[in-house]
Amino acid sequence: MSEPPPLRRNLRFQFLWLGSVTSELGSSLTGLALPLLILAVTGSAALAGLTAACRIATGILVSLPAGVWVDRWDRRRILLCSEGVRAVALATLAAAVLADRVTMEHLIAVAMTNGAADAFFRPARDAAIRAVVPASRLMSAYAQDEARGHATVLAGPPLGGLLFGLGRVVPFAVDAVTYVVSMVCVLLAGVPRRPGNVESSGRTRMRADIAEAARWLWRRPALRAGLTFSLVSNLAANALLLPVVVLVGSRGGDPAVTGMVLAGLGLGGLLGAALSAKIGALLPPGKLMLVVVGVFALAVCATTLPFGAYWPAVPLILAMIAAPALNVVLRVLVATLVPDAMMGRLTSLLRVATMGLAPLGPLLGGVLADRAGGVGALLAIGGALVVCCALAATSATLRGARRRPGGGRAGRGARARRARHA
Repeated sequence: MSEPPPLRRNLRFQFLWLGSVTSELGSSLTGLALPLLILAVTGSAALAGLTAACRIATGILVSLPAGVWVDRWDRRRILLCSEGVRAVALATLAAAVLADRVTMEHLIAVAMTNGAADAFFRPARDAAIRAVVPASRLMSAYAQDEARGHATVLAGPPLGGLLFGLGRVVPFAVDAVTYVVSMVCVLLAGVPRRPGNVESSGRTRMRADIAEAARWLWRRPALRAGLTFSLVSNLAANALLLPVVVLVGSRGGDPAVTGMVLAGLGLGGLLGAALSAKIGALLPPGKLMLVVVGVFALAVCATTLPFGAYWPAVPLILAMIAAPALNVVLRVLVATLVPDAMMGRLTSLLRVATMGLAPLGPLLGGVLADRAGGVGALLAIGGALVVCCALAATSATLRGARRRPGGGRAGRGARARRARHA
């Protein structure tokens, strides 16, 4: 069998990747602009946290049925509709800001709409990547995709702060346009419309489809241990944004400075994505997870050192360097083991399993920032992560979690048998 062409010549993947870059850049810049707008309108970090919590909670609640529908429906249409819905939602918010008629009800509705659309978009895009990339190129594809996410986190916050400074409406109007660009790229990518055996899954009930994916996951104890650890870790990680914003503001930083500090997450992640293959080879997934979360916990505590408004960017950069390697290893593991017809459900189920407590994160971060200030909130979050990491290190199952030998994608029949019996 001839070697597949280099990833850079796979135009279907590159168009899909470009659309995701554009879409996520828009989401990243409004990720800062939205709490800045709420703080400007209400002066409450807790309300900003509540809005973010509503977005995450909606995404998690919709994830499981969305995963089933991704495995049944036209995946290209799901991608297009998800981006179209987000474009309309952001356009209505831009119009409200322009008319000076912003309400908390509207802000929460937009956040929840985006969360629901994202619950469909993510599993459909993950399935699309596996459909357009040969198995031997998956590691490179996921490494490039990981770099995409961190590059947008790097560029989005400073761009969001800059655009918000130019005018409150600007970042939301730009975000609406990015979703339209993403729709065009999906069309150019020629995403396959349906999984291979959609006809069989279409005859089952949604509850049975979800139960099948849950059984597949439950039979892997090492993966269960890692998901439990991730559940608590993601709660803490999702509580960081507002305390960092409050901390930088208390040290005299304006929105542009805040954006530059938060860009440290993207810069560290971008560096880590470039090194992901080398870092991922150093340790098995279980031990790598412990090391990554432990370093992140210490870095969160280090953000509180009294070295000025820009200082938190330094530990945030260091915290994120190792994270992409873990993400790439886990994504390749899922892509090589999960049958195509179960990909949407497993992707959604994994998101629910790791992000079930995440909606409480922004709300917790906002309340802590209101009560204890930025320094107190970050020390509490970092300390909780340290304790979580220490407890997780006592789990022999988690420490022993390893990748299954062989990186190739199994055939459809073999994957289906493994999904039923492994």
